[in-house]
Order: sequence, then structure tokens, then C-alpha cells
Amino acid sequence: MSLLAVGVSHQTAPVALLEQFAMGADDRVKALHELVGSDHVSEALVLATCNRVEVFAEVERFHGGVTDVSRVLARQAGATVEELSPYVTVHYEDQAVAHLFTVAAGLDSMVVGETQVLGQLRAAYALAREEGTVGRALHPVAQRALRVGKRVHSETGIDRAGASLVSVALDRAEARIGALAGRPVLVVGAGSMGALAATTLARRGADVVVSSRTPASAGRLAEAVGGRAAPLSRMGGEIAAADVLVTCTGATGLVVGTDVVAPAMTGRRDRPLVVIDLALPRDVDPGVAALPGVHVVDLALLQGERHDGLATAGPVAADDISAARAMIEAEAALLRAERQAAEVGPTVSALRSQAAEVVDAELLRLAGRLPDLDARARAEISRTVRRVVDKLLHEPTVRVKELAATPGGTDYAGALRALFGLGIDADVTPGAGRLADAVTVDPDRPGGPA
Repeated sequence: MSLLAVGVSHQTAPVALLEQFAMGADDRVKALHELVGSDHVSEALVLATCNRVEVFAEVERFHGGVTDVSRVLARQAGATVEELSPYVTVHYEDQAVAHLFTVAAGLDSMVVGETQVLGQLRAAYALAREEGTVGRALHPVAQRALRVGKRVHSETGIDRAGASLVSVALDRAEARIGALAGRPVLVVGAGSMGALAATTLARRGADVVVSSRTPASAGRLAEAVGGRAAPLSRMGGEIAAADVLVTCTGATGLVVGTDVVAPAMTGRRDRPLVVIDLALPRDVDPGVAALPGVHVVDLALLQGERHDGLATAGPVAADDISAARAMIEAEAALLRAERQAAEVGPTVSALRSQAAEVVDAELLRLAGRLPDLDARARAEISRTVRRVVDKLLHEPTVRVKELAATPGGTDYAGALRALFGLGIDADVTPGAGRLADAVTVDPDRPGGPA
């Protein structure tokens, strides 16, 4: 059994493709059960955000696992595996662990250092636990990833290296119309992203109005940020009064159309409107961007303007990012050692069981050859033989556990199984790469993945 990560993200795929992967709560549950119901996946966790959809799975076979996960992703996107191939990345074992830790720390985000993805990972893990799709293999990996993300943000200054996606989008708005303090801003959507947007806007002094399909949610969020709630039926009037519209709903179709925005722009004269669409799939009709006086900031624009955090964050942030990467490497090595040591356990148990069977067989043979041996002598012989065997096995079993916990990747458990005829299970697999590279590895070559 081995850890596999397969998915698409803003690093490899355009926003238009990421939109096809948009997953609601029901979609996530369906995907989880479809994954663990496939031939080669035993455990699964699905991380679906506005910037990525990635599956972290425990699989029996590398190629079989890649195929099973890719089919589920393709179904979700309404595409074929071949069509997705150029955009899908595959990480295996240590590389999969390091990738998950990097994601949790915010180093793989569109805005380096953002914290929202850590909460999204926590929610994905909670859902997988509720649905029973994570077990002994993924539990420690997911828990360690959450620990790594928390450590990186609390023990380094990486938060200074990057703000949330919301903050970056609002920076774009302020660059267009000036400071948001005192300006009316309409937030459509009261979910996690909507709450983040409303909270960030309140900190910047904006007059926040919240609108949502669930009036109670809009009311609670508006009260929390010192704003007011408005029904969706009055969205046109609220847009007319606003300087900024932020939309981030979980709807699968368009929420803000040109037929709503165009009338709202009437009579605004030289007062522009900044529309920030942070939803995936998008909430705002693409035609809105063509309306006079409207400036649209969406995920596609943010993706196009994304800069390397190391290049833009400055020397202090660069040091923080380096510290975060070192922390990720150390935590990944620690987890690897724990996983390798745990994998030795069954081999050691099998060796001791085999030794006990040999001792029992030899003592039985001795009893047949010396039937007149008295009980006291028989017991002493039994204790002596078992002590000898225990002493012979003690050093190699202790050492193999110690060696398995050291870096280097040597399969000490496999060597022990080979030496004592306990069965061999060695498998060489690719580490990381694009799906197209992974699926072209020859499964029939000696030592290749199966």
C-alpha cells in the first residue's frame, strides 16, 4: 500500500478548466465513495478549493491507483482522462507527502503564504473522516499536514510573504478606485470565502452589505462585521449603490448577469464599479467586463498576475519561506521514518511467529525421539531453546527497526523477508510528475510499478 496524490491546480491548469472541477458538498461525498469503491484505492481524501482539486489516496498499485483516481476526476470535469492528461500532476509516496505539506503551509497557493487552504484541508479531512474514507494510512498523514501548516504559520513570518486571495483582489480594487474606507461594498455569498471577504473589508473600513441565498446566514455575517444584510431580490439596487461588488457563492451557474449590472450602471457618470469574482465556477457573466465603467477582477486575472512569492516578498519573506520549506522537509522526514518503522512491525512479527513454529516443531520431534524424557527436563530444554532463539533474533529485529527509521529509503523489512523466506514485496515507482509521464511508464519492465 502506498500514498498517491493526483490532481489539477492553478499551477498547471487554466481557470476555465478548474471551473469544470467545481465540487459542491454532495459532489465531494460522491467522489470519496467512488474512489474507495474502485479497484485499487483503499482510502481517499479530496481537497477541492477555488485553485485546486486534488485527491490524496492510499493505493494498492501505482498505475491502477492513478487510473482509478484519474477516471473520477475526469468524470467530475466532464472530460476524458486523455483530455486532462496535460494538466494533471501525480505525486507518489515521499513526494506526495511533501506536496501535501507544501499545500497545507500555503507555499503552493496562488498567493504564497495564504492561510485559507489550511482550513479547507481541515474541512476535507473532517469530511473524509465522517464518510469513513480515511484509515490507518491517511490519518497520520493528514494530521501531520495540518500540524505542519499550523507550525509554519505560527513559527515563521510567512504570513507576511502573502495575503489571502481576497486581500490581493481588494488591493487590485483599491489600485483602481482608491482606499475602500467609507465606501459601500456588496458581498454576495455568506460561506467561508464570503465571510473572509466581509471581514477583510470591515478591517479596511468599508461599509459592508451582505446578500445570500440564505437570509439568516447573510444576517449573521452582516452583524458580525458591523454591516447590514440585503435580500438577493434587491441585488440590482445594491450594485447601483456600491463601489465594489464581491461575489463568492457556491452556485453552479451564473449569479450576476449583464441584465442586472447594466441597469445599475445607469446614471453613475464617472463612478466606476469594481467587480471581484472569487467563485469557481464563476458567478459573474463574462459580458459584464465589457460594460462601460466596470472593471472585473476574477481568478483568471489573479492567476495571470500571480508572481513568484520569493521574487516579490522581499528578503525577510524569502527567509521565512526558506524556513517553512526546511520545516516541511524535517516533518516529512519524521513522518517517513515513522511510516517505515511501522511497516517493519508486521515483518518482525512474522519472523518471530516463524521462529516459534520451528521451535514447536523441533520440540515435538524431540518428544517423539525421547518419549521417556521426564517433564522437568522437557520443560528446561524448551526454555533453553526458546531463549537461544530469542537472543538470536533480538539484535536483528531491534536493528531493523532502527535502520528503517533512518533516511535513505532502503527496504530493510524487504531484506529481512528475503533472508528468512517471509515473502518479498518490493516495488519501484515514479516519484512525481505529470499524468502523461506517469501513465507511460512501462508496467512490465523489471522493477516497474504494477
